[in-house]
Amino acid sequence: MGRRFRRNWALRDCDFRVPAGRICALVGPNGAGKTTLLSLAADLMDPTCGQLRIFGDSPKSPASRSRVAFLGQRKPLYPGFTVEEMLRTGRELNPGWDQARAERLVRQGDIPLHAGVGSLSGGQRTRVALALAFGKRPRLLLLDEPMSDLDPLVRHEITGALMSEVAEHGTTVLMATHLVSEMENVCDYLVTVTGGQVRLAGDVDTILASHTLLVGHHAGEGLPADLALHTVVSRDTTGSQLTALIRPRGPVADQWVQHEPSLEELLIAYLGASGVPPLLTPSARLGASQDVA
Repeated sequence: MGRRFRRNWALRDCDFRVPAGRICALVGPNGAGKTTLLSLAADLMDPTCGQLRIFGDSPKSPASRSRVAFLGQRKPLYPGFTVEEMLRTGRELNPGWDQARAERLVRQGDIPLHAGVGSLSGGQRTRVALALAFGKRPRLLLLDEPMSDLDPLVRHEITGALMSEVAEHGTTVLMATHLVSEMENVCDYLVTVTGGQVRLAGDVDTILASHTLLVGHHAGEGLPADLALHTVVSRDTTGSQLTALIRPRGPVADQWVQHEPSLEELLIAYLGASGVPPLLTPSARLGASQDVA
């Protein structure tokens, strides 16, 4: 699947799947194509080539539209409305609306239903926007950096509310985020996009286990000969010490101290790398019957 704007490709050869019921972090630098991918899944634009399926259906189908909720960066709410009026809007526009679920999210944040949306704090507006998304009872929730403008305490609170709703209802989540350190305890699936192409996709644990962080002495220039046997994602030399992140293709020489990388170390390496072959774990490869993307 791909999407082009005039002569430039925002996404190209973007072929992967997210199994149902997973919480997937969509990670990439600014301009990598994350928002474009979410917009395609939300049926806000059409792919230039290829196709996208939501639980086996086109995003344009009535079934998909009833299953998907999208929350963008701007969290579009009407500032002249009260919170109660915003929830009523959601109820009028969505046949399967769950008023109790939406109100629960609002009340958990101690937000009065009669409060004006324009008077709410950033965290409160995010909570109301999430209430509108969850009130739709989506099977797939698309989130585009919904908490990037919140302080750490409010992010922690909102993330807890989000995870509680997801766990209770088995919602699949695809969430674009820059908050790498905080998503490690939240997301169990990962898609990394750079330059409009997928570089990593799959179960977080499987991806981490497929990589090794090496530290050792290397006095010469260039890449040590024994590392040339492996896929080298990144390397850094400080004095005579070399640190390298690799995808092993067999045993690693004993001279290297080996560690499993953290998720943050892995992502930083891939976001700064170019020309490294993509890695998709088996669960992320196309062909299953219930593809989310």
